[in-house]
Amino acid sequence: MKYAKQFAIILIICFLGDFLSESLNLPLPGNVMGMVLLLVFLLTGLVKMPMIEETTNFMLKHLSFFFVPAGVALMTCFTLLEGKWAALIFISFVSTVIIAVVTGLTIQIMMRRGQADD
Repeated sequence: MKYAKQFAIILIICFLGDFLSESLNLPLPGNVMGMVLLLVFLLTGLVKMPMIEETTNFMLKHLSFFFVPAGVALMTCFTLLEGKWAALIFISFVSTVIIAVVTGLTIQIMMRRGQADD
């Protein structure tokens, strides 16, 4: 029952993000808006980490499962991707480098803040 309650909290926030994105005509996709809302709710204390922790840990543990629909969608669109492989590989490489740099900088900032608090 605990998992169902935690999953319901996450799902409600996700649906709220979709609703806000659609109703306000925001350029952000609904799922991204939902993640932003979850971050805001966690930072403000409206949602506390223990309220969703076990379900989020389960979802992170099985994260690769969530990539199956995207992989299947790619397989069905191979004809649309013909002739665009160089651009896709370039975009994948550049975005991976950007993500690695931003993640590294974020971790360094958080570590400095943690040391300053000590």
